[in-house]
Amino acid sequence: MRTELKFVLFFTLILLITINPSVYGLGTSTNDVGFVNRYSISADKHDFEISVTTNFLISSHMFRADDKMIQFNVESGLEEGNLAEIIIPLDLFDGKFTILLDGEKISHEISKTNRSSIITIEFYGKGEHVIDITASKYLGVWLEKSNGGGCLIATAAFGSELAPQVQFLREIRDNTVLQTESGSTFMTGFNQFYYSFSPAVADYERENPIFKEAVRVALTPLLTSLTLLQYVDIDSESEMLGYGIGVILLNIGMYFVAPAVLITKIRKRVNIEKLHKTHE
Repeated sequence: MRTELKFVLFFTLILLITINPSVYGLGTSTNDVGFVNRYSISADKHDFEISVTTNFLISSHMFRADDKMIQFNVESGLEEGNLAEIIIPLDLFDGKFTILLDGEKISHEISKTNRSSIITIEFYGKGEHVIDITASKYLGVWLEKSNGGGCLIATAAFGSELAPQVQFLREIRDNTVLQTESGSTFMTGFNQFYYSFSPAVADYERENPIFKEAVRVALTPLLTSLTLLQYVDIDSESEMLGYGIGVILLNIGMYFVAPAVLITKIRKRVNIEKLHKTHE
């Protein structure tokens, strides 16, 4: 009889801990008591997964790329202590987040990994609610200029910040150019010039497919010349200046000198043909 009583008490204790572990000082989290939902978001021909762990129900969700916002319609059975942990890939949303509950800002905590932003929220109120999550960066296109900015023209030309050509430009900038003081100084001056016109050019690319294709073709020599930096070791300021000036001169030759020489030869040939016709 004592053995049976001990078994019943032990089973009851385990059951109580499982139902309400905080009573026994074990603490709770959304992972312990919540529902885990995973949503696939399609944006710019890429799929992203958002994970949401809550202790309330999510009835529906909506993604609005133009507003850089994800919206959840939820239903809570608790008056207080409604918790949620939302994991959003950095490639989809990044930057500063604003969380609204029924149109009003609520406090939240954010931690980041190399791949994701983890947003933790808590709110009060039983019943139906709408949660809006808005980010300042979407697909890395709208990057803050103070952080070096994004390759707006290349992004518009190749269709996505995740395109291999755009990622290559970003890697050259971050892993090679910005690793030296002279490179950082160059990028600071270049960004001031580049962002004076690149947003307008990128917008026109999205509106005009023919112009977009022309820009893609025009960027090919630049991308080809920059691949040279992948095959050299840049360990000093002098090497950065040397290779950097070399790449700049190479691009000046491809984009300006070569076309000018070609045009001059064509004009000269046309003038010679006209001269021959005149003397005939």
